[in-house]
Amino acid sequence: MLKWRCKLFDELSLHELYDLLKIRTDVFVVEQNCPYPELDNIDKHSETKHLFTLDKDKPVAYARIIAPEISYPSHSSIGRVLVVEEHRQYKIGHELIDQAIGVCRNTWPTTSIKIGAQSRLENFYQSHGFMTSSIPYMEDGIEHISMILTVPSEKGD
Repeated sequence: MLKWRCKLFDELSLHELYDLLKIRTDVFVVEQNCPYPELDNIDKHSETKHLFTLDKDKPVAYARIIAPEISYPSHSSIGRVLVVEEHRQYKIGHELIDQAIGVCRNTWPTTSIKIGAQSRLENFYQSHGFMTSSIPYMEDGIEHISMILTVPSEKGD
């Protein structure tokens, strides 16, 4: 069973911050061959949360949880979602997304979640309740789509 950690920027140790930025760069810049501005000041926003789990004291899965009005008007967001390559075989991406959705729901319970997902992961996110809300668009040379997970109704839908 994985132990998840969720911390604000100021709660991260220097070593945790370094390790998280390293795996993000390793996956998004190096593995996906996509040079883009990885450091965008959202990481250190006072409400941004960093969700991750460790294996042998190194992060192996990560998601950035963003408050409403920062990335999208009227929506919270989940971004920089990743599982390091050697851990993908364990299918922890599903647990990562479930944990991230839980953090959003607990922190901003009346706010829908919007993401900019790589198009190839549309079915993965749909399996977690996200609905496609845009046509495909290019971002940093990779095809993406917008997706939204709406707030559950009070009737428990």
